[in-house]
Amino acid sequence: MLNKNTKQKLIEKFRIHESDTGSPQVQIAILTEEIKQLTEHLKKHKHDHSSRRGLLKKVGERRKLLKYLQKEDEKSFQELAKKLKLKIAKKMQDEENERQRLEQEELARKEVKVEEDKDDQGD
Repeated sequence: MLNKNTKQKLIEKFRIHESDTGSPQVQIAILTEEIKQLTEHLKKHKHDHSSRRGLLKKVGERRKLLKYLQKEDEKSFQELAKKLKLKIAKKMQDEENERQRLEQEELARKEVKVEEDKDDQGD
């Protein structure tokens, strides 16, 4: 659990505008700090399964927010990933690039098939 001062500093650092407290960037920054603290706790207390479950929930929630931010604002996503030094962001970017490549290949295949069908009907 983050104390108020730490949370306030994170909000001030990652906010988009003056009264911002809940933008995806702020939420991701707070979750990242909580994940770091929980990870340190679990290094000392290996058998604390309830904390481990909480950590996994926070990681999942952060991943959803990152995916949302990536979809809505790619530039902000890249900046935030650099500021927070997130490894998962690179992995998510690679997955997105692969998905787009596969979609383009599929579209190209469909176009070729349509052209072949037109040629067959013309003969």
